[in-house]
Amino acid sequence: MQVNVDQLDPRHHIIIKGARANNLKGVDVAIPRNQFVVITGLSGSGKSSLAFDTLFAEGQRMYVESLSSYARQFLGRMEKPAVEYIKGVSPAIAVEQKSNTKNPRATVGTSTEIYDYLKLLFARIGVTYSPVSGNKVKKDSVTDVVNYIQSHSEGQKLLITAPVNVASERSLEDELKLVFQKGFTRLLVDGDTLFIEELLEDVAAIKALKGQEVFILVDRNVVKKDDEDNQFRIADSVQTAFYEGQGSCMIHVLKKEVKEFSDRFELDGIKFEEPTVQFFSFNNPYGACKRCGGFGSVLDIDEDLVIPNKNLSVYDNAIVPWSTEKMRKEWFQPLIQNSIQFDFPIHRSYRELSKEQKQLLWEGNEHFQGLNAFFEHIASQSHKIQYRVMLSRYRGKITCPDCQGTRLRKDASYVKIAEYNINDMVLMPLEDLRELFLNLSLKPNEQQIARRVLTEINNRIKYLNEVGLGYLTLNRLTSTLSGGEYQRIKLATALGSALVGSMYILDEPSIGLHPRDTHRLIGVLKDLKALGNTVIVVEHEEDIMRHADQIIDIGPDAGTGGGELIFQGTLDAPIQNGKNSHTLNFLNGTDSIAMPKVRRKANAFITLVGAEENNLKNVEARFPLGVMTVVTGVSGSGKSTLIKDILYPALAKMYGDYSSTKGKYQSLEGDTQALKGIEFIDQNPIGKSSRSNPVTYTKSYDTIRNLFANTALAKKRGYKPAHFSFNVDKGRCEVCEGEGKVKIEMQFMADVYLTCESCKGKRFKKEILDIKYNDKDIAEILDLTVEESLDFFKNEPKIVQALSPLYEVGLGYVGLGQSSNTLSGGEAQRLKLASFLDKRNARKGNTLFIFDEPTTGLHFNDIKKLLKALNALVEQGHSVLVIEHNLEVIKSADWIIDLGPEGGAKGGQICFQGIPEDLIGLENNHTARFLKEKF
Repeated sequence: MQVNVDQLDPRHHIIIKGARANNLKGVDVAIPRNQFVVITGLSGSGKSSLAFDTLFAEGQRMYVESLSSYARQFLGRMEKPAVEYIKGVSPAIAVEQKSNTKNPRATVGTSTEIYDYLKLLFARIGVTYSPVSGNKVKKDSVTDVVNYIQSHSEGQKLLITAPVNVASERSLEDELKLVFQKGFTRLLVDGDTLFIEELLEDVAAIKALKGQEVFILVDRNVVKKDDEDNQFRIADSVQTAFYEGQGSCMIHVLKKEVKEFSDRFELDGIKFEEPTVQFFSFNNPYGACKRCGGFGSVLDIDEDLVIPNKNLSVYDNAIVPWSTEKMRKEWFQPLIQNSIQFDFPIHRSYRELSKEQKQLLWEGNEHFQGLNAFFEHIASQSHKIQYRVMLSRYRGKITCPDCQGTRLRKDASYVKIAEYNINDMVLMPLEDLRELFLNLSLKPNEQQIARRVLTEINNRIKYLNEVGLGYLTLNRLTSTLSGGEYQRIKLATALGSALVGSMYILDEPSIGLHPRDTHRLIGVLKDLKALGNTVIVVEHEEDIMRHADQIIDIGPDAGTGGGELIFQGTLDAPIQNGKNSHTLNFLNGTDSIAMPKVRRKANAFITLVGAEENNLKNVEARFPLGVMTVVTGVSGSGKSTLIKDILYPALAKMYGDYSSTKGKYQSLEGDTQALKGIEFIDQNPIGKSSRSNPVTYTKSYDTIRNLFANTALAKKRGYKPAHFSFNVDKGRCEVCEGEGKVKIEMQFMADVYLTCESCKGKRFKKEILDIKYNDKDIAEILDLTVEESLDFFKNEPKIVQALSPLYEVGLGYVGLGQSSNTLSGGEAQRLKLASFLDKRNARKGNTLFIFDEPTTGLHFNDIKKLLKALNALVEQGHSVLVIEHNLEVIKSADWIIDLGPEGGAKGGQICFQGIPEDLIGLENNHTARFLKEKF
């Protein structure tokens, strides 16, 4: 399909002419402005090349061109994308999947700027309450005192005084001399007026004042309602009294009362800090918790390590460090022998003990020394290695006991708005926080102060809920979010800032989203369009495609078989004109993923009992072996916690991986011996180095280098296999050290990587590239895709055997030498899966393979291949466990575990365990409602 873009108006279209980035084959495309457009196609067909490497890259380059010549000197070598021209480009904002922050201080609140507004809100209208009496802490102003005085009747006589505060280095006599020198002549003592000059001449009289309250008489006055000059005089006297009394001022209303005023921010003997923005900032030493420094966690004795099995009683050795013979005698026996004296239930499980009884175990009493004393003793003996080892065994990262993980100084929680402090708000799920702010009752003057701030907070919280993140809290660390969650947070932030006339390019925002939440995401994308923006989404999700104003399908296949415009248009009419489009074939029902003819029966079960980490509510989950199990449920329902934080670490520990930390659970029961091993295949990169790539990961590069070393010319020159490696300095380019790119460090922007001018990105010295195998040099081999290399090396069975699994899992389009840090999370995950399908690495026995959303970045056609690969593992005798939202994978499962019913605090329960046919019969189940359509 070819579009004539030359005749179109750039005011109405973003026009791309001759795009050739990566595998694009001179694509011409016109994207309508202010529309919601989905770019789709097979994985590796060229979608991202069109959206990010062409359109967004040109938008960035044009922005750089608009900067000053000083700024451009650092960016002058920024390369133009491989395209003839692009017209009508708006300011471009890319919202990608990758969570680009590992900052331990970054939270959902700081990433979305909601926390910045919250700090401002508490600093402006927050009210401080004393933790002792619960009364409001307030300091009096001069106006407050004047208003009090003027509230009395006309002609009322009064005295304005200030207490005499004697400095520690001075005597009362010295203090009175200073007061006299300042121009004050009278004192008030017990209602009597004394002259300072006379007192200073009578030492005995001064001594008689010891122990009595002495006040400086600042002014004598009378209430005059209509006399402005008199009111100014009173205000001036009150201000003087506050200064001389170091914050205290006494008003003696003659024959009526004495009232004290203070301009110090204190109550109940506690001096409070006045709220400021920095006071609520955990990234500032002033506001951060003093114990954890604003990180929210500290390295200390971990209760879960000291008492790992909470179903045991104290008598049954629940306290692990007291189970050795020596420790039993010194620490355990005094508790057991004396427990009857303070009525402690030594035979009751630790889980069933009250909060006070648990506290007693740690703090001890006069009859026995508690765990705190025990660990203090161990710490005091740390010069002995066995005690150091013991201490390290029970230490772990725990929630900071001072700030309870909120990161703020303790007194920040004394400041409240409508009975809530800032800690309450950051620990509240966003859906509850939205309700709180919508129903927040403020006084009229507070509303006036907070109106603008509340608008910003409400907008951002609204959009976070609408993109399906209502289960998150503002205190949640950004580094713990999935790529999809992080991307939707950036999307919500972009919406909150309400930009107009921009071009938003999103990379699969539906990742990690249950079908229940997809329609809310579609609503958000349409809102973004309604503001006057062009929304371009790279996406595979069927619902999002069906709601788009226009679809652009790139294909027909992946890699060299893709890179063409196959279809552009709307899906309103029946889809008939995409005969060689995999996307349209799936959308119109020509192609589909077949339902399994039979559900495989489990040969054994593993049961996880009493899982209660994060939001899990003491659940019991049954995992069948020898089949494919899918764990599903709405976003935030507890899937990852159940599998990644509890089941995997618990099983990994059984197979020797002692580095894993375990989530809380009671026991792991069933036929665990039937398993021979466990593999967790996540979306983390296959290697942190840019030198890691598919050909090195599959270990086929060794064979390829040997082929080159055995050529006649290589032997003549004395080249060894190492000469064909870009990791050692024998044959690699010395300028870029085998990277193919050179890093340009920027002074004020992210570093830019440019193609090495010496080797032109080929990584090797010119003389190494003289060596050819079947008319290709080593750099050309690394440029081949997996699919091309299978044909090129068809006579080399070792290489074919290593690379075939990559093709089988849908990675035929990936380049052999493509850097691993350019692979998406889904591609990295499928690369790992391929390594297990490799017959050279085939495992014997029943291994449990755990996959975390393997359909990330996959087209319908690729999901078909993925399911085939997963089933191949099961047919080899292994067990497969998949965390997934994709309905095609869920319907193909032999066993489903559905968590919910909602996300966050309203989730964490098992709603269903069984086969898909039984699940669809459930009422009020989100997964069942959408899965039913697939049946």
